[in-house]
Amino acid sequence: MPKQAVLLANLGSPDSTSVPDVRKYLKEFLSDDRVFDAPQPIKALILYGRVLPSRPAATAEAYASIWKEGEAPLIQTTRKVQELLTKEIDLPVHIAMRYGKPTTSDAIRQMKADGIEEVFLIPQYPHYAMSSYETAVIHVQERLRALAPDIKLHPYPPFFRHPQYIDALCQRLSPYLEEEYDHVLFSFHGIPVRHLRKGDPSKAHCTKVEDCCRTCSPVHSVCYRAQCYRTVDEVARQLKLPADKYSVSFQSRFGKEPWLEPYTDKEFERLPRKGKKRILVMTPAFVADCLETLEEISMGGKESFLEAGGEKFTFVPCLNEHPAYIHFLAERVREFQDSSRPQPAACGY
Repeated sequence: MPKQAVLLANLGSPDSTSVPDVRKYLKEFLSDDRVFDAPQPIKALILYGRVLPSRPAATAEAYASIWKEGEAPLIQTTRKVQELLTKEIDLPVHIAMRYGKPTTSDAIRQMKADGIEEVFLIPQYPHYAMSSYETAVIHVQERLRALAPDIKLHPYPPFFRHPQYIDALCQRLSPYLEEEYDHVLFSFHGIPVRHLRKGDPSKAHCTKVEDCCRTCSPVHSVCYRAQCYRTVDEVARQLKLPADKYSVSFQSRFGKEPWLEPYTDKEFERLPRKGKKRILVMTPAFVADCLETLEEISMGGKESFLEAGGEKFTFVPCLNEHPAYIHFLAERVREFQDSSRPQPAACGY
């Protein structure tokens, strides 16, 4: 059997809350053509002329509001997941951030030094998007080619509808449903509408077919919005949520072009006007709490909702190191190991 290892890949965070470190992180993040895919002259003008001179200070302040024990919560949680998963399986577990540290290159160098021959990559993104899942996988592939071309990579696909992932989400949400609430808002990370069209291999379905995300198509295998809806459909079905007591929205839009709607910040203003005074907010696009969930949603979102007339705002944490999520990851590793083992020859006459 080849010597194997597991690699958990996530987004990443700045090294500290200092403005220079945040500026360095934002530069790396927004320089990724799968995240910010404007033509290079326009991209350079926006990035170096507008974003990097002004945005790092505000972003550093936002990070400072969630920072704990000298490290970003996303990094701390990923390390904890690594530790817990290692106890459940018999393979070494490494972690790598797409941006920032610990780097993908460092993880690969360590695996190479350990004599690893095959890597089971589990991107920590349940849904497919060019700016998340795709860039994480491509980045690992590129670094492997450069540093350890003999190591074979096995990426795990997006798991947005896997029964055990859905069950983990349900286990996370269920205790909060025992409280009195008016509405559950499932808020997903937003992407430009243009990214849906760009990622549609048929160029004839996304945003072109009426109700495209609800109309069955092979395109859904790479359609972020359709996968988000599917996740919520499965959770709502399993928990028997009434149709009028939950909805989907998209957060964190950037720039002036159209992004996926409805926008989460607008929903925080709209829901109280519709009598939805007590809400639960869940963010299933993230498996680990980060700046977007902890500062943008649980802090800023709560403030906006209460100012709009809301009475009770409850943030449901991400899966983080929930036992059901660790179990999900461990089962995927075991499946990978079983598929890699030589199978007994079939009997024949």
